[in-house]
Amino acid sequence: MEITGKIIDVLDIKRGEGAKGPWQLQEYVLETKGDYPKKVCFGVWGDKIDQYNLKVNDEVTAHISLESREFNGKWYTSVRSWKIETPNAAPNDFDQTPQYTEAPPEISDSEAPF
Repeated sequence: MEITGKIIDVLDIKRGEGAKGPWQLQEYVLETKGDYPKKVCFGVWGDKIDQYNLKVNDEVTAHISLESREFNGKWYTSVRSWKIETPNAAPNDFDQTPQYTEAPPEISDSEAPF
């Protein structure tokens, strides 16, 4: 899913410690264009925070995923961005092999999806 608009607010970074180690989350508020603009708060996790380094007034297209979870009878929805494009960014070259900065996590046989 994609959403396009202008960054109107950059919230404070949230940090914590989970079962898998430390984590950090940067949230942004994006305002869509059009006759009836909408405001959407979305989050960027981990290393992608520094990779994108978004600022107020940046025009972006955020590729997002939505997920809802139930806790104590109430539902909570998170909007997470896994990729962000800006108008000035160079186009992707999909014919190149992706370059990884770290090895993919190892999955045990009991965790394998097949």
